[in-house]
Formats: sequence, C-alpha cells, structure tokens
Amino acid sequence: MELDLTPKLAKKLYGGDGGAYYAWCPNELPMLREGNIGAAKLALEKNGFALPRYSDSAKVAYVLQGSGVAGIVLRRKKKSCPLPCDTSKAHKSGSFTDFFLTGSNGIFTGFSTEFVSRAWDLEESVVKTLVGSQSRTGIVKLDPSCKMPEPKKEHYNGMALNCEEAPLDVDIKDGGKVVVLNTKNLPLVGEVGLGADLVRLNGKAMCSPGFSCDSALQVTYIVRGSGRVQVVGVDGKRVLETTIKAGSLFIVPRFFVVSKIADPDGMDWFSIITTPNPVFTHLAGRTSVWKALSPEVLQAAFGVPPDVEQKFSSKRKAEEIFFPPPN
Repeated sequence: MELDLTPKLAKKLYGGDGGAYYAWCPNELPMLREGNIGAAKLALEKNGFALPRYSDSAKVAYVLQGSGVAGIVLRRKKKSCPLPCDTSKAHKSGSFTDFFLTGSNGIFTGFSTEFVSRAWDLEESVVKTLVGSQSRTGIVKLDPSCKMPEPKKEHYNGMALNCEEAPLDVDIKDGGKVVVLNTKNLPLVGEVGLGADLVRLNGKAMCSPGFSCDSALQVTYIVRGSGRVQVVGVDGKRVLETTIKAGSLFIVPRFFVVSKIADPDGMDWFSIITTPNPVFTHLAGRTSVWKALSPEVLQAAFGVPPDVEQKFSSKRKAEEIFFPPPN
C-alpha cells in the first residue's frame, strides 16, 4: 500500500460571527490515522470566545497571528501523571474529539433537570434558566462591554513560549533560522510527549536533506510563503514531490528523509514532532555523516573513482542545515 503524503488544507467544521474551527480529516490525510495524530486550527474574530471544553488528546498550540487570552485548567495530583501524546486512545484515531462544558452540545443539555439540580445543588427554576440558556455552539461573539479576566504573567511561565523572542538554536546568514521547542525551554512538553520547531527559510535557500533519528513523525504546517518539498522513503523511493504553500499541512513518516527549497519570498513552517526532545540527522553539510567516512569507504560505497569522491567530499564543509541560494 502506497503512502499518500500529499499536503492538505484544513476544512471548516463549524463557526459563525465569533470565528471558526477547522480540522484536517484522516480520510484525506491518511498519515494522521497511521501516526495517531490530530491536527486542527482555531480562528477567532475580535471578541470571539471559544466555549469551555476538554479534549480526548493533549495538544500543542502555535499562535499564527493576532493576540488573545487563553485559559487552561490542569488536574492537581500529588503524583505527576503524563498526558497522552497522541490520538491512539482517542474516540477517533487521527482526530480530536472535544467535549463541551457549555453550549447547545454541552454536558448540561444532556443531563436531566433532576441530575443537574442534585449535582450542583440548585433550585429547579435556576436549573431551567441555566439549561435553557445553552443555545450557542462552539464559538460565540461576546459583546464589547463583556469583561473577561486579565491574564496573569506568572501563569505564562512554564505554559507558553514566545518563539519570536526565544534564543535561536540555528541562525545561518542568508540561509535560515530555527527555534526548537523542547523540555529545556518549555518543560511541559515532556508531559505532553511532543516537541516542536519553528523554521524560517530565506528566499531560495535550501534545508538540508534530513530525518528524525529517534523514530518520530514530523507534522509540518506552512505558516508563511511557499516552496518545494521532496520526501524519500524506503528503498530510495521518492514518495513526495510537490509545491507547498501557507496553510498546507503534511506529515513525514518515521526515518523518511525530507528536504525543502523556499521560493524567492522565503518560507516559514511550524512542525510538531512526536517526541519531546527531537533529534535530527542531516545528510548534507558540515555535520553530515559523509564527513565522518574515509575516502576509501566513500569510493567503495558509491563505486566512483577518487577524483569524483574528492569533489563530493570537498563541498559543504562550512555550511550546516541551511544552504543559501547559489550566487
């Protein structure tokens, strides 16, 4: 069975004046189901409010644009308990299922008046008002006069990381920049079981062919710009060669080699990696495995004479990961 790695755009599931919720369907992006991964996008308008909910899977979120306030309630236990890192135990493999606490599809509309009254110790008249007010669904638009709690700075630490301000892990002139999200700069990802990186590739620059050497999947969302991507899998077979643009999402299977070249305006992407401390091996550049092998081994492996091997080995001695466009 051949893998379908074709990049896909998200489809709108629901929404209104307050915003919309989009998701990638495992029927159209089979690697979601294969990798037990879910992917979705929440777009809120001004004064948009996503009704309280909980999900059957842990999530790592990246803010594409704009600003707002997010609230998260964590379970308190004397002993830490890792959260699920995928959708393998979800209701639907490859998809998130949200359970709403309020709204027309929330828990209050499912229980009888008697049960709600007993559980929350409320009079029947209050229960009827409470349940009868649950006519909205998913995302709503609040009146501008509605006042919400101010965010607390102390809650930000350990729960979020501004990738725009974080120290760069890689910064190559005319090539690109990388910020890696791991247990060092955001310890919470260790509990979630997921890591991430934000990559900015300069115009016409190339990202070295490489793969995740710790059996992790790469779920890549193109944030800005466009470019080309190639993925090579088992038996040296090219399994993907296509143009990618902002809004596209694609998945690179375990140990498959991927490389990208940005269009003239450059390309940014955000990747979720299915391990909290991802490790990548690059096959071209200063840190390439080829640089560690002797000339004799390379000549024998490639089946080429010494002069060809020498030309191969003499290139890319200074560059690492990103290669600026040729002059």
